[in-house]
Amino acid sequence: MDPSIFDASFWITSGSIVVLLIMSGFFSGSETALTAASRGKLRTQADKGSKGAERALTITEDNERLIGSVLLGNNLVNILAASLATALFTRVLGEGGVAVATLVMTLLVLIFAEVLPKTYAITNAEKAASSVAGAISVVIMLFAPIVGAVRMLVRAILAVFGVKTDPDSHILAVREEIAGALQLGHSEGVVEKEDRDRILGALDLSDRTVEEIMLHRSGIEMINADDEPEKILSQCLESNHTRLPIFRDEPENIVGVIHAKDLLRAIDKLMRGPEASPNALKSFKVTDVAMKPYFVPETTTLDDQMREFLRRSTHFALVVDEYGSLQGLITLEDILEEIVGEITDEFDPDAEEPLLKSSDGHYIIDGSMTIRDLNRATDWNLPDEEANTVAGLVIHEAQTIPTVGQVFSFHGFRFEVMARDANRLTQLRIRPL
Repeated sequence: MDPSIFDASFWITSGSIVVLLIMSGFFSGSETALTAASRGKLRTQADKGSKGAERALTITEDNERLIGSVLLGNNLVNILAASLATALFTRVLGEGGVAVATLVMTLLVLIFAEVLPKTYAITNAEKAASSVAGAISVVIMLFAPIVGAVRMLVRAILAVFGVKTDPDSHILAVREEIAGALQLGHSEGVVEKEDRDRILGALDLSDRTVEEIMLHRSGIEMINADDEPEKILSQCLESNHTRLPIFRDEPENIVGVIHAKDLLRAIDKLMRGPEASPNALKSFKVTDVAMKPYFVPETTTLDDQMREFLRRSTHFALVVDEYGSLQGLITLEDILEEIVGEITDEFDPDAEEPLLKSSDGHYIIDGSMTIRDLNRATDWNLPDEEANTVAGLVIHEAQTIPTVGQVFSFHGFRFEVMARDANRLTQLRIRPL
């Protein structure tokens, strides 16, 4: 080998290749860091005064322009490095230098310009993104005309094949990102099921309506306004609820809502007040102390209804359909239970467990249990678009009201009717197929 080959030109070329490899690693690491960094974490750092995080947030708002600029810079330095290496090895080794240059540059680019910087960037995404944001913003500004022309050309080519692109369509789906992160964290054992369900329950409030969780009118305990005062008092004292709707003539005609405390205060005044008399109770009218009923449409979202409860300082509402007919009732507790799970106290009746698992892998389900509660309890994915309850789903799929003992298979599950009361399916047995 001729010693004159290793002259100043050889070392300058070698040094240029090293510099280009460093630049390639910078572009590769920057791309990974800026695309992998969490915008939520960057926002937190920016609020604490980090200028780098603030710049990173700014340049990641237009990912198409960011990726275009970084890829342009990365390809320029990689191609230039490969060309210089080919020329260098050809000069040293002759015609065989092309193959050697290809092998050497492939290894160098793979290790030092791709794997190494990207591994660091993905493990320190927010820190790396904040560090490179300033330099990358300059690169974006320098390459803006070329990247803009490339974007127009790409869109034109895609349009030929019928693919429409909207530069303003990229919106960070925060809720979907949070939900996906929670599901992933739960599957990896990092997030507890209860924590996942609580957060997802809060996120879902704006997508669900009061119709889905209300107590159906068939289960509402009511007071007849025309009943004797003694009977009304006994009914309120025996009830597990502090608020009861009052109807007159027919259950559809709700004329008020009585609170147990208001009723007891009024009775106490009649029996022990200044004008108390033994016969005072006979002239008592429950409607005189009842509150005005509060009606809400069945299509109201749970998020809006919770805000309205808080604004009105009330916990109780009657649900009506588009024709004004009573459909059910909803309380603030019902909405909170969608977040934190079932809330019980010492006055709640000892109801049977709505979900029991048998030794053979079957689940015994209360027919009135909502599909969403069943999915949350079992991590299943039964659809709830056509029905709110498990019984409603079976009736919808069967297109009839099944009899006891009938078995159906749909959505990957086996459903068996265990008990029925009139037209209601009160108990079902379910297992995955």
